[in-house]
Order: sequence, then C-alpha cells, then structure tokens
Amino acid sequence: MQWDEFLRQEAATHELSPEQTAAFLVRFQAENSGESEQEIANLLKIELSAFKKRMSPVYSKFAESCPELAKRQRRKFETLKAYLTAKYNGVDDTQPKKEIQHNIPPAVPWERFVGREAELQQLHEMIQQTQQVAIVAVAGMGGVGKTELATQYAQQNLQNYPGGVCWLSAQGIDVGIQILRFAKDKFKFIEPDDRELVDRVKLCWDRWDAGDVLLVFDDVTDYKTQVKPYLPANSSKFKVLLTTRLGFDRTLPQLSLGVLKPLAAMKLLKSLVGRDRLKNKPLVAIKICKFLGYLPLALELVGRYLDTIPDLSLKTLLKRLKKKRLEHKAMAKANPLMRYEYGVAEAFDLSWEQLDENAQGLGCCLSLYALADIPFNVEAIEDDELQEIWETAIADLLKLHLLQRQSQGIYRLHPLIRQYFQMKLDESSEADEAKTVFATQMVKVTEQISQQPTLNLIQQLTPLIPHLAEATNYLTAFIRDEDLIRVFTGLGWFYQGQGLYKQAEPWLSQCLELIKHRLSAEHLDFASSLNNLAGLYHVTGRYSEAKPLYQQGLELRQRLLGAEHPHVGISLNNLAGLYCTTGRHSEA
Repeated sequence: MQWDEFLRQEAATHELSPEQTAAFLVRFQAENSGESEQEIANLLKIELSAFKKRMSPVYSKFAESCPELAKRQRRKFETLKAYLTAKYNGVDDTQPKKEIQHNIPPAVPWERFVGREAELQQLHEMIQQTQQVAIVAVAGMGGVGKTELATQYAQQNLQNYPGGVCWLSAQGIDVGIQILRFAKDKFKFIEPDDRELVDRVKLCWDRWDAGDVLLVFDDVTDYKTQVKPYLPANSSKFKVLLTTRLGFDRTLPQLSLGVLKPLAAMKLLKSLVGRDRLKNKPLVAIKICKFLGYLPLALELVGRYLDTIPDLSLKTLLKRLKKKRLEHKAMAKANPLMRYEYGVAEAFDLSWEQLDENAQGLGCCLSLYALADIPFNVEAIEDDELQEIWETAIADLLKLHLLQRQSQGIYRLHPLIRQYFQMKLDESSEADEAKTVFATQMVKVTEQISQQPTLNLIQQLTPLIPHLAEATNYLTAFIRDEDLIRVFTGLGWFYQGQGLYKQAEPWLSQCLELIKHRLSAEHLDFASSLNNLAGLYHVTGRYSEAKPLYQQGLELRQRLLGAEHPHVGISLNNLAGLYCTTGRHSEA
C-alpha cells in the first residue's frame, strides 16, 4: 500500500469531512512534511486561519487512537506524523516504548516561553540539515534566552532522539568527564582507566546506544577546548547543539537569537504579573517593556519583583527603574525561584570579563551616545596603528554581541547594555576625561550649523543630532563656558531652519536659563540668547513675547559694549524689524 493510499484510508476510518480530508492529505504527503502551515495553506489556496480551523478537528478525531495528541498543546503535526509513520510501517504502537535517556534540565512553563515559536521551528529545521548548530544571541547578553530555547527544543523533540539527549554545561567540570558520567549512569558504560580522557570519550561514542542522539553544549565560551576535542567522529547519528555568547564564522550554522518582540514581551510580563494589573495601566507596562529593551531576563526579574509587591504601581516602579537602572533591586539579583542565577548586571559581567582594556574602553565611550544609530567610521582615523586598535575593539564587542552592527560604520547599543557600560564608565578614573572628549566632539558638530542650514547640511547632520542632544541634555558640565551657547543654539537653529519651531523652542529656552544661572544675566551670551529666542517668537507671530526679549537684549548690549558696537546695531535692527511687522513704522 502506498503512503497516499494509506492516508486516504486513515481519513475514511476517522470519518473526516471532505474539507478535513483535503487538508489532512496535503499536510501529511511525504513531499510536504517540511513545509510550514502557511505554505500548506497556500497549496490549498485558503487562508492560514481556515487551514487551522480544518486541522483542529482532525487532531481531535485522531486523539482517540493516538492518546499522545490529547496531551499536547503544541507540535501536534509531529506527534500525529510519528503515529501514522509507525502504523504504516507495521509498528505496534501499543507495545511499551523504550525509555529515552536524558538529563535535560527543567524548562519554564509554556505560558512563559513566549515569542519563540518561529525560532523553535527554525532550529528544528537547521538541526535536521546539519550536525552542528549554534544558538547565538544577536544582543549577545546573558538572559536573552539561549539556554531556555535549547531546553524547550530538547524537551519537545525528545522522541526524535531515541539514542538519548545529553546536556553538558561548558562552564561546569570538564565536558569529557560529564559525557562519561552520563554514559555510565544511563547506559552502564564501563570506561577503561588506562586511556586519556579524549580517547575514553571516543570509545564511549562508539558504544553509545542506537538511534539519533542530541548533544547540548550549554554556555560555550571556548569552542576549541570545551567542544572540539569531544565531538563524535561519526556524526551521522549525533546532532550537536551549542548555546554561546560568541559569534562564530559562517562555516558553523547559527541561529541568531534576539530580544523579544514588543507583544511577546508584554505577554511574558502579563504571565508573571497578571492580566488585570497590566490592563489598568497598559501604556506604563509598554514603557517598562521598552525600558528593559524586551530582554527576557530583565522582564522576568521585574515581573517576579512586581508579583511580590502587589500594591506597587507600575508608574512608581518605572520611575525607580529610570533612577537606579541596573542597580535597582528588581534587576540586581535573581529570584530564588528562577532557573537563571544572575541579575542583569551580573549576566553582563560574564561578557565584560572577556574583553580587553581597549574593547572595554570603547564600550564605555559608545555608551555616551544616545539610544540611536551611532556613526563610528574607523576608516576616518589617520593613524594606522590607532585605527587597527579600534577595529579590533569593535570586532570584540561584535563577537560577544555587546554591540550591534546596523550597516557600514553604523552601530547601536541595546538599552540595558548601554546602561551597563555607563555604570562601568562612572566606576572608572577616566570618566570625566571621556565625557569631556565626547562633549568636545559634539561642540564641533554645532560649528557647522548656521541660522539657515542648507538641505545638504541638514541631511548630513541628521544622524548626529540625537547624540548632540544627549550631550546637551546630560553633559553640559563638561562643556566649556564659551561653548555653552553654541550647542543649544545649534540645535535650535537646526530645527528652526526647517520650520520645526516647536522642536526649536525648548533648546533656545533652556539656553537662556542655563546661561543666566551659569554665566549670569549680565553676560554677553545672555544677551545673544535673549535675541535668539526673540527671533523665534518673531517668526512664529508671538510678537508680544518677542518685544521684551529684544528690548532686554538691546539694553544689555548697550551697557556692556557701548552704543557704537555692531552687536548693538544688530539688536536695533531686530527690534525695528519687529515694529515693521506689527505696523509701527514710525518707531521702526
């Protein structure tokens, strides 16, 4: 009997409707076994939702003869396929099955393992195609969920590995010893004591139980010493799965694991805190997820913390997180009930310790930039030796995924990584120097901004504006007195020159107040600040607000410079222009 004929017979036996039979036959045809549900729906020329609606009763009807289907919420296709395959091959499914040996650690409940369905499917496909797969975090930080993804995969696919699943911690005792202990405990393997460890492991592989085997090397930091010596020579039945913070070259297939999508992050937080509590303040909950950069570890830490303090408002917690950041107790220590033993900063420490001094210094310097794309073109550095130092530092940060490359010469930091680097910078003795250098660089940017910037200049400077704003907001203490007016006015003119008056006004207003308090109301820069803000009010029709500022600036310049100074002439001209605009020609 052919497979297709067998499927039709099964459809009839289980009394599937014509629509259900069509979906069932196409889904389980041999050539379609690797296709996704969306691709099957496309073959049937129906919507994905319609396909799922047809298949749901199919699984229910087969559950009577395949009880395993009733137990599963996910991966029903694989379960039913295994059942049908066994029946087609004449295997008596009622016979007791051989116990599959494994030491997979406990996984989090399904309701808290969210937003990774696509990655699980992709991982399964990659493992079927090759013998070695590395899960690598795009953000590269501990807590992005590499280990949990591997655990969930191993548990859900245990039936695919009758030869066993051997979980190995690369940070524990020697991996070779762990392998021998597993074989001795599960298979009663007796190791010879007259051979080297690597040779004993090789002999262990040769005598391993029959059937496909999954080996998981968790938290690999040195592939050459922790993994390579112990890889089975006969890889046909062994599948190797790595979790690591490192980035390997393209010769090793990798699944890059990033942070959660915003909706998945909210779902995770909801599973920990409760729907009703988040429902009352959904916008604040969204802000908390964004502040945490959608990092699973941070979300779980904060969620569990909220759960222990039921009367703590989300708004209050967000305020405290912004103030104390990684040092807040919600993120500083792991909850005893959690599988992961580190707080967020402790998890980052593991990567920080692998960086040399140059890479650490570069990370700290980059943390002074805003949370936006960072233009950092090392090719512009004229000193070849210095250029190579920075190239290596960038490569090291990228390798550990502490830095994200957006495009050529453009990089970005994850929000919590940025906070971590800022914390490390403030702990160092070179913090003031680094902040002064960064502030000076931003001052040089403002030197290019005129009161009427050209379109080309606007396009050229736009990527730098968030970083200029960051320096102006938080690093004015490191900007020289004579440059203070320049950074605020530069930002004001950048927006005013584009007709973006609402964006320009805060910068010109802040400039006036800061100059007054830092340099005094008798300083010439204060007069210029009065004139600049009055000019904005003038062009936006706020004449009654512009006039007193023009007059105050004129009087201050006359007193400080004398009546014959050109700057006094400018103030006179500006005030006269205002009078003309308002029809007071005789005064003008």
